[in-house]
Amino acid sequence: MTTTADAPPRALPAARWQALAAAHAERADACTAGHRERRARGERHAIEDFLFEYYPTKPATLRRWHPGAGVGLAPAADGAPAPHARWRWYAVADDGTVALDVDAFLADRGDTVRFVTGLLAATLDRPAFTGCFGLHEWAMVYREGDDAHRHPLPLRLGGAGTDAVVESHRIRCSHFDAFRFFTPDAVARNVLQPTREQQVALEQPGCLHAGMDVYKWALKLGPAVPGSLLLDCFALARRIRTLDMQASPYDVTPYGLPPVAIETVDGKAEYVRRQREHAAEGNALRARLLDVCRALVPTG
Repeated sequence: MTTTADAPPRALPAARWQALAAAHAERADACTAGHRERRARGERHAIEDFLFEYYPTKPATLRRWHPGAGVGLAPAADGAPAPHARWRWYAVADDGTVALDVDAFLADRGDTVRFVTGLLAATLDRPAFTGCFGLHEWAMVYREGDDAHRHPLPLRLGGAGTDAVVESHRIRCSHFDAFRFFTPDAVARNVLQPTREQQVALEQPGCLHAGMDVYKWALKLGPAVPGSLLLDCFALARRIRTLDMQASPYDVTPYGLPPVAIETVDGKAEYVRRQREHAAEGNALRARLLDVCRALVPTG
């Protein structure tokens, strides 16, 4: 068994890691309760379902606690190893301590770790751009009419009103995974033409989708990420998704949410204020994830 930087894992006593795992499961259950209840009733939620569909993760995955790389789990009083011993990429030492086998993990996910490291570092080095006003969602329905759109919600301003907002603004979307959903008529209106290959060069912390994607990168890093950090990333993604839809062309009042009317001066001001808050929160989480990455693959 090997761990971060070939150092022996810091072993948590059984009572300590069992308490951490139980607290994590309770927090995860609270985070996913609404989604699970709606799913049982066959109901959909245009805002929150995104976090389980676009980032295809089951509530059970969020509920599974990982200590993170470099942390071992001491055996229980009866000598039984932690349940992690049966999970992928974990190994059991001679004394019964269970920890992530970093070499085995990197053999499978090393390229992902290196990509995420580069992307997070590049994003942290850039200032937040706050002049986009969430127009990516508007560009995704541009000239689609009143009925043909991506979410089961009506357009707040109708098709013609939505198109008028797009046509009266300068669109500058830097995020490929938002840009790729633009309607054909909206593509040429974007100042940038981002591609997957340009992602590291273009990602910036003011982008709402980049902020939500911090959760995606935590998922990609899997068991190397401590459970508390994963849930912090999920919580931020949910807050950002809420703003993303409030500022969208959709009418979100059925969910008890007021619109952020980015077509107005006051709406733009509110959007930018919250965008800056989320950018700061996202960068704090990026820094924590980057610490995980650099512990896995030291840069020297």
